[in-house]
Amino acid sequence: MSPTKTAASPRIEAAAVETKVRPDIGRRQVYAVAGCYFVASFAALGLPPYLTEILPELGDGAARWAGLLYIVPTIFGAIGAPLWGRLADRFGRKRLLLRAQLGLAAAFLLAGWADSIGTFATALVIQGVLGGTFAASNGYLGAALEGHALSRALTLMQGSARAALVCAPIVVGSLTPWLSPHRQYALLAVLPLAAAAMLAALPEPPRSRPAPPQATTAEAEADGTPVVEATAEPSGRAPAASLRALYAIEFAFVFSTVISFPYLIALIKERIPGTGPMVSGILFALPHMCYLIAAIPVHSLFRGRPRLGIALGFGAIALGLAGHGIADSLTSFVAVRLVLGAGLTLGLVCMSVLAADCAKGRAPGGLFGSIEFFSKAGAVAAGVAAAAGNDWFGPTAPVLTGTAIALVTVLATALPRLPRTLRTRRSLRCPR
Repeated sequence: MSPTKTAASPRIEAAAVETKVRPDIGRRQVYAVAGCYFVASFAALGLPPYLTEILPELGDGAARWAGLLYIVPTIFGAIGAPLWGRLADRFGRKRLLLRAQLGLAAAFLLAGWADSIGTFATALVIQGVLGGTFAASNGYLGAALEGHALSRALTLMQGSARAALVCAPIVVGSLTPWLSPHRQYALLAVLPLAAAAMLAALPEPPRSRPAPPQATTAEAEADGTPVVEATAEPSGRAPAASLRALYAIEFAFVFSTVISFPYLIALIKERIPGTGPMVSGILFALPHMCYLIAAIPVHSLFRGRPRLGIALGFGAIALGLAGHGIADSLTSFVAVRLVLGAGLTLGLVCMSVLAADCAKGRAPGGLFGSIEFFSKAGAVAAGVAAAAGNDWFGPTAPVLTGTAIALVTVLATALPRLPRTLRTRRSLRCPR
């Protein structure tokens, strides 16, 4: 028997064993999970922009509580996400995913029938505590998929979120002449209930995953596969440093993008007087439309170099947000929103690739629950910073704050690679 065949056979056998223990999760099941997240997040993402119209019906005529209530579900979602993730690893990802959908339905029903700000705020707290459908869905997929398949599935999940952000505000606005956004909460509660019914038919992924086959550096190089720097520990996990970097990037990314959301429409109306709600909604949705169009091609281009994509993404985010500070026409707003959309797409796709790498050898529920914690923490910080900046300096302040954070992250992501690149070039020119 040849040495090559002998060296390759353990990895072939390990791959065969790994395939046998995996559940029957195919493309249809992945699309089903993404579709269920889309319909369940419709109200969660589509109705908060209308808080300024909902609160006067509940006694807050000036909608002074809109900024705080906007982030209430996010705060309590951040608190609950790590706990629900660990419980999913212990008791089953499918059960906890169903729990999240049913929790959303209960919260939406209570919000739709609330007759006071106190009851409405309680419903938003319940939405945050019992929701968490995104982390639960990612944990379910992370238990069944790995590597390229998982990163592609996470990219699809982000596409579901972007599609909801595009469609939901438009649908809610279209229904407003017949049904107030407040009462639409109760109507849209049927969507997470329908999602739960669809998810009940999916298989339960395994609670424990096999350790990935281990290969020495020499074997990897003999096969011609490039060795990725610091990608594996003895247990098959991504190093803790990579995980901490992912958490930091997640926080900074969400902060720099979400900070422009709450007061974007106010900024548009200030710069372009007379702009109708439909045009404002389209401008709001443009970056998310970019993701829906370009996410899969970007995934193919950057799945082998996610850190480069993240650096480019933050650069585009900084450029796009800075452009918001000077845009004063419809054409200029379209341009800067498209630049922001390019950064949003690069960042989200490449963070999905990093998350899939970090998921190797880790319990997926706990991992994606922790990622969700940092994501929601970034959103909460962005909401607070946006409210403070708007109160002190007007609606331009939030986008400039986001620009600063994005630029800092570009430097933090790109500069550590510069000395490594210089060392590599020097070693190639002057071999020892």
